[in-house]
Amino acid sequence: MTVLLDAAERMSRDGLEALQLERLRATLRHAYENVAHYREAFDRAGLRPEDCRSLADLARFPFTTKADLRDNYPFGMFAVPESEVRRLHASSGTTGRPTVVGYTERDLDTWADVVARSIRAAGGRPGHKIHVAYGYGLFTGGLGAHYGAERLGCTVIPASGGMTARQVRLIQDFRPDVIMVTPSYMLTILDEFERQGVDPRTTSLKTGIFGAEPWTGEMRREIEERFGIDAVDIYGLSEVMGPGVAQECVETKDGLHIWEDHFYPEVVDPVSGEVLPDGEEGELVFTSLTKEAMPVIRYRTRDLSRLLPGTARVFRRMEKVTGRSDDLVILRGVNLFPTQIEEIVLRIPGVSPHFQLRLTREGRLDVLTVRAEARPGATPEQRTAAAASVAAAVKDGIGVSVGVEILDPETLERSVGKFRRIVDERG
Repeated sequence: MTVLLDAAERMSRDGLEALQLERLRATLRHAYENVAHYREAFDRAGLRPEDCRSLADLARFPFTTKADLRDNYPFGMFAVPESEVRRLHASSGTTGRPTVVGYTERDLDTWADVVARSIRAAGGRPGHKIHVAYGYGLFTGGLGAHYGAERLGCTVIPASGGMTARQVRLIQDFRPDVIMVTPSYMLTILDEFERQGVDPRTTSLKTGIFGAEPWTGEMRREIEERFGIDAVDIYGLSEVMGPGVAQECVETKDGLHIWEDHFYPEVVDPVSGEVLPDGEEGELVFTSLTKEAMPVIRYRTRDLSRLLPGTARVFRRMEKVTGRSDDLVILRGVNLFPTQIEEIVLRIPGVSPHFQLRLTREGRLDVLTVRAEARPGATPEQRTAAAASVAAAVKDGIGVSVGVEILDPETLERSVGKFRRIVDERG
């Protein structure tokens, strides 16, 4: 495959870091002069934008958290007049006030550019048809993917989420080359193909670009084998931009290259906030370098990963997100993440990738039950054996005892977006 690179992707590391420092200093000034929250936070820390004389100096500046964004709802974090904002997006707000983000015309251009770069890194090319099954609306996924694909010169099929039978029909009739969707909903689409008696491997699809939720190498193999495509990871979050902050290159599939000319990454200790050296796992923190409407300074993502040297590009890579610090389940003193359970479930014969973790309390003890669907045709004996295998693998691999229920196929609610992996019924 011919690898096409834009001017930024051809920069030297020294040239990139010089550009980052220039843009970082401008961003700090822009935020300090135009956002009361940042002015007050910098002043409390005894810092001014000009105190950032090197990239390492950024570590002296205060973090931004989701709580800060909610406290300034709806437009208090904007650094431009509302009349200059061309689009608004927002989180779902399921755990409180939604977080609102805004974009100037230039921000929308930048966003389209980084998503176009991401699609190209995944193997997409001008003239390809791209089936976008991320949700449209206030969620950044659908429109972010849509305009990036158009910027690359692709034909967009704006399917959005839901109506899974229609998704299958559109893929068969319109013959897209690429699909962009959450990995959990891709599994739902796969199931619908098989329910209709259509072999997913016979479609026109060559590449799947999956993001918006953590997923494992085991799920990648499941999707690639069942669909006969390349499955690559895209990363982003609305507070920083949306999809297109980082992208896995199809030629290496070895983690996601962060588009560091627009987003400066750090990894910090989730408890102390201390910056960790590249290679150590911790919480991802991002500072925007080119955003006008809503610059973010040291935004704590809660996503857990580590930074690695670039391979296919000059930019550093982030390892596939293993989980979120706020998804951490502490069960009888043992830490576990849903992705650890996913890796186990996908290794067990007779069990499908559709699973959920149910937390309950018996007396003073927390109890975790893994609820997973059997694959179609699994016998009662196979289900019993699968339940025992999952329980044993969790005990051996993670060090905690869990209950396991193997359910009938299509028992758990199907995802049309981000799947709810943890159901907490502890009260």
